[in-house]
Amino acid sequence: MRKAPVLGTAAGIIAAAATVVMFAAPTSASGLPASAARTATVAHPAATGSAGNIQHLCAQTTKPGIMHCLALARTDVAHRLGVLAAPNATPSGYGPSTLQGAYKLPSSSAGSGQTVALVDAYDDPNAESDLGVYRSQYGLPSCTTANGCFRKLNQSGVQGSYTTPDQGWSQETSVDLDVASAICPGCHLMLVEGNTNSFADLAASVNTAVRAGATIVSNSYSGQESDDIVATFGPAYDHPGVIITVSSGDEGYGSSLRFPDDLNTVVSVGGTTLSVISPRTESAWSSAGSGCTAVSSPLTSQPAWQTADPRIRQLCSRRAYVDVSAVADPNTGVDVYDSYGMSGWLVFGGTSIGAPLIAGVYALAGNASSAGPAYPYNHSQSLNDVNGGSNGTCGGSGICMSSSHWDGPTGLGSPNGIGGF
Repeated sequence: MRKAPVLGTAAGIIAAAATVVMFAAPTSASGLPASAARTATVAHPAATGSAGNIQHLCAQTTKPGIMHCLALARTDVAHRLGVLAAPNATPSGYGPSTLQGAYKLPSSSAGSGQTVALVDAYDDPNAESDLGVYRSQYGLPSCTTANGCFRKLNQSGVQGSYTTPDQGWSQETSVDLDVASAICPGCHLMLVEGNTNSFADLAASVNTAVRAGATIVSNSYSGQESDDIVATFGPAYDHPGVIITVSSGDEGYGSSLRFPDDLNTVVSVGGTTLSVISPRTESAWSSAGSGCTAVSSPLTSQPAWQTADPRIRQLCSRRAYVDVSAVADPNTGVDVYDSYGMSGWLVFGGTSIGAPLIAGVYALAGNASSAGPAYPYNHSQSLNDVNGGSNGTCGGSGICMSSSHWDGPTGLGSPNGIGGF
């Protein structure tokens, strides 16, 4: 398996928070065309892997100002291209019906009129066609440029003149589009591609998404925080009336990869291990990011919706993250289709699933213009209170130990319908 390239060397490079589970044994590319009409198939739980079957796809670095891709790969199931015929050749992870059922979502009847933007770096030249294969596989309505459901923009808001392609970021793009589709098949999808994975280009892409009419903007990446980073790029993630979801990272408790999770203007999404085999269980994923910001700024101060909780005040003097959570463990990962340098059906994990998943839930709720990041705190009774598991060592405190009510790895919990959003 070759490693995906990490492009860009400018200070402030942001990397994808995706964890990708890849299939190891290629087969023939004889699948049906993406436009073929299909009856929805029900994905079964992803096969359980082991640490030996998971590897990094991107070079790791801790150089200041440079972010590293958090992608991990499982190598223990087979590649397949194209729409697959049930029952002997279905994808291996969680599909739309499984995710919708696990989180009790009204995906078949809600979300119309909502536009979810997915912000990514570099170009994925196969984004629209790969999305077509995913949606055809699961019987979801077509979402194309031609029918007005799908828009692909560069960071200046132009349909065309796209930046350099990148294999690693194309996988992240496929995760974002497919997960948003799984949760809100009736939503319009907008892909905004930053020229690079620099802070400046991704921040510009967020602003472009908002100007282009997105009601929710999903960001599955994270980077090292600093006073200068927050002051310079934090305002791009502050758009009252638009929900901005961000992934908390896959480095566990206390990671320095805190931006833009450290901002009090975003919804920070952590990660869980989800089993849908009866009885349904959900616990903190051991690599989900959580922590307290170290930056002192109006954009990182502890917001009123957190200061109201004495436990959060005790753990953090400034913004604490995460707010809510969703499945992230690669061993209970989701189906994704990506063909740019890849061989089709993959199974992904990582908190990069959470940002588009929660973005889709906000879209189903239809409250983005008035809800804001405080909404789950005021409606926490409508969430699954995830209890159990940890993402590091913190002296037994709730900043890394999952327990009842708010905790670091899982926040207030995961969706239980749309009442919390």
